[in-house]
Amino acid sequence: MLGRIHSSESCGTVDGPGIRFIVFMQGCLMRCQYCHNRDSWDLHDGKLVSVDDLMQQISSYRHFFEASGGGVTASGGEAMLQVDFLFELFSEVKKAGLHTCLDTNGFVRKYTPMVDKLLDQTDLVLLDIKQMDDDKHIELTQVSNKRTLAFAEYLAKRNKPTWIRYVVVEGFTDDVASAKQLADFIKPMQNIEKVELLPYHELGKHKWEAYGEAYPLSHAKPPSAETMQAIQQVFLDAGITASY
Repeated sequence: MLGRIHSSESCGTVDGPGIRFIVFMQGCLMRCQYCHNRDSWDLHDGKLVSVDDLMQQISSYRHFFEASGGGVTASGGEAMLQVDFLFELFSEVKKAGLHTCLDTNGFVRKYTPMVDKLLDQTDLVLLDIKQMDDDKHIELTQVSNKRTLAFAEYLAKRNKPTWIRYVVVEGFTDDVASAKQLADFIKPMQNIEKVELLPYHELGKHKWEAYGEAYPLSHAKPPSAETMQAIQQVFLDAGITASY
């Protein structure tokens, strides 16, 4: 089986524990205004690779993964659009004795048996929750948050270890009230290990410009240290580990 990928990174350090091989899958159905991989949206772009191709690359770095407690992360784009391929990849990664991590926005349209099979081979999920308010979520991503929140609840039901990722964006998620909505939502979930607060940046702006498109958040500034601390405190007050 072939998968369609955008790119890969051999020694990533910010997408799961330890040093990781990151496979950025091609294709996404969200249109996040701050997306730094604008060129990953097209479902038919990217390059086709086999599981064997990826495993050969992964194996050459396994010493770094084992020494650091790292492994392999599937990111995107949106990884869950290629569930069958990821199941085969993660199955081989697990056979090799390495840690598997799924980085997803949770936009799961159909809960086929393969979704459960993939999660069975997944050690950790990084779940991006963009905004709890659906109207703001639609403004930010052009899609509803209902599927993402349903997936969060599904992961909780399965008790699948999960880190929540929350991008702090001026005018969308840099307020305490939005953070409290998220904290209230995830507080009862025993599978949530921590929240990763990610300050907004515009490192992907040049990719929008390469497509001849205006970057939607050209006016936005990265959040201040005070803003990040205030949002972190919301989760800490709720008894949830949070870091940035």
